[in-house]
Amino acid sequence: MSEPHIHESHPAIIKRLKRAGGHLAKVIEMIEAGRSCLDIATQLQAVESAITQAKRTLVQDHLDHCLDEVLGDLPTERRQPIDEFKQITKFL
Repeated sequence: MSEPHIHESHPAIIKRLKRAGGHLAKVIEMIEAGRSCLDIATQLQAVESAITQAKRTLVQDHLDHCLDEVLGDLPTERRQPIDEFKQITKFL
């Protein structure tokens, strides 16, 4: 079995996903209670935003740390395409 793969950002990601889980449970309650579609859509937007941000944080953290581990002490001129790739992914 491999060692746990834990990053500094993981606790914040977990917190965000738990919050999204709470929002999702609220959405289900709202639908069951017959709440307005606007209210439900607003809560669904909160769920979607929380999950999207958690995913972005996880992917960016992976690129920033795991990729650097693999590259090691690669010379600057050889790292440039990777560094640019890491920068451009922030726009996704």
